[in-house]
Amino acid sequence: QMQLVESGGGLVQAGGSLRLSCAASGRTFSSFAMGWFRQAPGKEREFVAGITWSWTGGTPYYADSVKGRFTISRDNAKNTVYLQMNSLRPEDTAVYYCAAAEFGDGTSRGKYDYWGQGTQVTVSS
Repeated sequence: QMQLVESGGGLVQAGGSLRLSCAASGRTFSSFAMGWFRQAPGKEREFVAGITWSWTGGTPYYADSVKGRFTISRDNAKNTVYLQMNSLRPEDTAVYYCAAAEFGDGTSRGKYDYWGQGTQVTVSS
């Protein structure tokens, strides 16, 4: 089992920045692909950003809606994945979830085996 704990959410004005963190424990973090998803009220959970497994850094990829504004990264020494969010918009308001995939990677929720509890991000206009 892998445990994931997100932190860093909060309230920010449009145009501002936040950095989310997700601390992993229980399994070998570097062997897992990691992803960030979000779920706004009344909407389905959607892919935001992912990063492949790697002994070093991993390859990031993004949803079109956040490309150029968000950056995903991982620190295997700290068992942590980050999501740096810049130029935030009101439509980015959602609960953000961290997820881990043991085999493969991708944008589909079904690819991911473990999920955190989520952290709320609210962007005011």
